[in-house]
Amino acid sequence: MQDEKEMRQIYCDCLLELAKDNKDIVVIEADLMNCIKTDRFKAAYPQRFFNVGIAEANMVGIAAGLSTCGKVPFISSFAPFATRRCYDQIFISVAYSKQNVKIVGTDPGISAEVNGGTHMPFEDMGIMRLIPGCVCVEPTDGAMLKSLMPQIAAYKGLVYIRLFRKKTEKVFEEGEHFDLFKARSLKKGKDVTVIASGIMVSRALEAAAQLEKEGISAGVLNTYTWKPLDRQAVLEAARESGALVVAENHNTCGGLTSAVTEAVCAGCPVPVLSVGVNDKFGEVGKMPYLSQVYGMNVSDITERCKQVIALKK
Repeated sequence: MQDEKEMRQIYCDCLLELAKDNKDIVVIEADLMNCIKTDRFKAAYPQRFFNVGIAEANMVGIAAGLSTCGKVPFISSFAPFATRRCYDQIFISVAYSKQNVKIVGTDPGISAEVNGGTHMPFEDMGIMRLIPGCVCVEPTDGAMLKSLMPQIAAYKGLVYIRLFRKKTEKVFEEGEHFDLFKARSLKKGKDVTVIASGIMVSRALEAAAQLEKEGISAGVLNTYTWKPLDRQAVLEAARESGALVVAENHNTCGGLTSAVTEAVCAGCPVPVLSVGVNDKFGEVGKMPYLSQVYGMNVSDITERCKQVIALKK
């Protein structure tokens, strides 16, 4: 079952609500306010909205400048343009300068669909993880986004939000609370645990249900914040099940798989396999087709779980 609202609509709802009490919140767009639905913020707070045109690096610079004046800028664009295109400005003008800026990158991974390889970010969380002090989060559904947005606004520093733009599969109930810095265990497993983020969470739950029918106990851990990773939750899953599969809508090199294996190798060495993009560029297609091309279907998760369990023996 899908959420009733698109994630971009929920994102703007949250901004509008936060802006009522925090007059320092401002929104900066690179000419995509209609795509991201922040045009409603512009209508409500025209003096706190800035459209800088298709100039993402300049957008980051303006956000950094506004931050020095005590503002809390939320800036957004399609994920490759919000990260890769203006990376040095983010690194130096925001992070190195210790500014308080929130960056929203939309249409992550295969959700870019027919916009194709130039707009399909398989590397955004990987490169943002490299920035010292940057918090990297991928909300799972609308209920989680609503809970995390006030925490993100209150956090002093750089936050990168990887945002699915359309309707997501509903995983959580309305009103649930999520800690920005803690993972959420959705199911415990004795044989294997799937560590998943974003669109892969609902697929991991479906895979776990299928494996259960085959007598395999599979857990699911939703690590929605990739950095700082909830190492305690990851290591607990490793100890409980003795094998992990990481499912991500991202390049497995540098992404969630890398974050998990870094933690596991240092704290509780167990076999780890991944489901995600394997060192490839994006291409044009709809999500069902792209899921098949990049091996990100439920069947791919179940197969990886069986393979990693075999590695324990």
